[in-house]
This record gives sequence, structure tokens and C-alpha cells, in this order.
Amino acid sequence: MLETSAPHREFIFSKKDFEEVRKMIYDHAGIALSDAKEDMVYSRLARRLRATGKRSFQDYLALIRAGHNEEWEAFVNSLTTNLTDFFREMHHFHILREFLKTRRERPITIWSSASSTGEEPYSIAMTAVEALGSHAPVEVLASDLDTNVLKKAADGIYPLERLGKLSEAQQRQFFFRGTGDKAGMAKVKPELQAMVKYFRLNLLDSIWSIRQPLDAIFCRNVMIYFDKPTQYAILKKMKPLLKPDGLLFVGHSEALYHATDLFRLRGQTVYEHAEAKGGR
Repeated sequence: MLETSAPHREFIFSKKDFEEVRKMIYDHAGIALSDAKEDMVYSRLARRLRATGKRSFQDYLALIRAGHNEEWEAFVNSLTTNLTDFFREMHHFHILREFLKTRRERPITIWSSASSTGEEPYSIAMTAVEALGSHAPVEVLASDLDTNVLKKAADGIYPLERLGKLSEAQQRQFFFRGTGDKAGMAKVKPELQAMVKYFRLNLLDSIWSIRQPLDAIFCRNVMIYFDKPTQYAILKKMKPLLKPDGLLFVGHSEALYHATDLFRLRGQTVYEHAEAKGGR
């Protein structure tokens, strides 16, 4: 019996097509797509078929297999999820604020490893200023796989409603409000932007561009997209980058039970080196 597309679909999208997409994104980015993601994959990649003028998924995937760099980038960008918010999981920033006050070695370096459109790294930078003052000796390294969101993050422009979790004082201190044709928008002030360095990084790359020892790593709400072996491999690479007394922040639905030889729980979804002294 021949496989056919769902009646509402513009393009035929067979099980074979879906399995090929799943393998390609897993091999390239470690993202494990469940069966429940089939409609999402179709919807997002159908836009790429239209953009490239392809009339079938096999023709489109042949373009990817041929190594077309720009389309590879668009393919990955289409399948990555970038849900984020300022001060998401607020308890982490309370912990970070107190942690920063204890640091004696300067400068302090923090890595936001799935920075998306910038809300997380800017929240880290704001926390640093509030903890250590306007000239806080803190650098935030902010990476993501998706080049589209990195550009938005570097631009630092957001609709005002995105700033809802910030107090009026924080909004005045850290953002400019748009006027005229920019009304309803806010832009991160240059001094805060200067604290953050954005760059593309694939957590599955064999070699990462990060070398310096880190005081803290934020790897939140990204591990859920990887299977356990991939998670462990990433955590194993993160461990030597983190200072012996550094902190690893993960998402509220993530737990590192399978990596207790690497990290141990210190607090609410906050981890430290398994062999850290004075841990709780």
C-alpha cells in the first residue's frame, strides 16, 4: 500500500522522510525528535520547501545531503526551539546573585550555553550589576546553535511586553524605550550589551571554542532535547571547563541522576562538581 500525505498537507511527507529528518538533526545537533513531533517537523520544513522552490521532501533533503551550507543552517534553525524569557526560573538568579558576591577571583566568567534570543544572558548580566555594581567584572559568554536567534540577541531589541518580569527600576536602568516608529519596543543599553559576547556553538561539536575556566554554566532546558548518552557526553565536556567551586544551572525539568560521577546536586536544579569540597 502506498504511503500518502495527510489531506491537509501541501507536500507528501512520508514516514521515511520523517525518519531521515530525525536522523539528520540527531547526527548534526544531538536533538532527539519524538514521534509526536512529526506535525511540527512538517510545518517548519514545509516553509523551507517553499523558500527553496522544492516540490518534495526528498528533493529538499537531497539538497541538505549535498552539503548546501546555507540551507543546512536554515534546516537546523527551523528545527530548534527557542522558548525563553527574562529571569526565567527566578530562583536561579537569587542563587547566582549571592554566589557572585562570594567570588574573589576576577574577572568572573559565566557561560549561557543555549542563549536563544538573549533573555537569559542579559538576565545574568543584570544580576551581576545588581550584585557587584555598575562596573561588575563579569563577562557572559552566550552561545547557541541557531544563528537567527543569535542575531536577535546581539541586537537586544524586544517588545515591551517581554520585559514584564522586570521591575520599573530595572527597565529604566538597563533598557531604552523606543519612541516614534519604535514605540512599544525596548533596547538593551550599551553597557549591558558590552558584558555579553555572542557566538555560535554546537554542543555536539568535538571541539568547543571555550577555553577559559568558568565560574558558572547555565545549561537550562536544553538537555531535554538530547538522549541520555548525548547528555552525559556534553556534561563530561563541561566538567573540566567549570572551576572546582563553580556552579552548573539546569532546567526545572532536568535532573542529572545519570551523571552523579560528574556533578552532584547542591540546591534547586543547581549542581557542583561531584568531588567539590563543602558541598551539601
